[in-house]
Amino acid sequence: MTLATFPAPAKLNLFLHVVGRRPDGYHLLQTVFRFVDYGDRLSFAVRDDGVIRRLNPVSGLGPEQDLCVRAARLLQKETACSLGVDIVLEKRLPMGGGLGGGSSDAATTLLALNRLWNLNLDRQALQTLGLRLGADVPVFVFGESAFAEGVGEKLQPVSLPDAWYVVLVPPVAVATAEIFASRELTRDTNPIKMSDFSTGCGRNDLEPVVCEKYPQVAETLAWLKAFGDARVTGSGACVFAAFSSEEEARGVFSRKPEKVSGFVARGLDRHPLHDFAD
Repeated sequence: MTLATFPAPAKLNLFLHVVGRRPDGYHLLQTVFRFVDYGDRLSFAVRDDGVIRRLNPVSGLGPEQDLCVRAARLLQKETACSLGVDIVLEKRLPMGGGLGGGSSDAATTLLALNRLWNLNLDRQALQTLGLRLGADVPVFVFGESAFAEGVGEKLQPVSLPDAWYVVLVPPVAVATAEIFASRELTRDTNPIKMSDFSTGCGRNDLEPVVCEKYPQVAETLAWLKAFGDARVTGSGACVFAAFSSEEEARGVFSRKPEKVSGFVARGLDRHPLHDFAD
């Protein structure tokens, strides 16, 4: 069996505003997504019998709930592809962390199998499929730092300065649905224009709710704020701060609290698989 291995990078929300709510209950957002050079890894071996399966166990994630398995099955169904695939998922990003791990896994699956199965779908077609799997999947297929609106699917490329990030993982998983359902969540932040965005602007409207419900997130965020403009990413639990050099970032990371895990990563302008679709 020949396995081809591909990265599934994490994302950070440099800011996240909730600007409204649709009649169907979905929240309208504005955010800037940035990828970093750390994440999960997926390996694929093409099968000729149409079977799709994940070969390895992943704690807390059954194959039927796994977005990479669901992505493969959706792609196979929508293209009437007769091929299948064996999948190995190396999970390094925490679940319930706000780093987009599951969405990134799904996007890497769509992009990789589009090539391995010789389907030749264009980027927009893959983004449309991705949206059926989750609101954050399209940005990973889009493959560039992006200013996002709608539920996160309306994307425009944005230029960002070089940066290194300290990302800390408190010992808790945050339920995204719980945060968005909270009565305390601000849902009427005034929208901004992309031209108004600059690094360090805005805030994460979910952050106060997350910190109230999850004291471990609040404690970790408070610690990191001593070194810079630290924020929660997505609905948490992870928090991050940007630094101008790897040396500075690693210096801060070396002092992190013992019970908190995490990593140092460089910001990416493009997804590593950006060229897998036109």
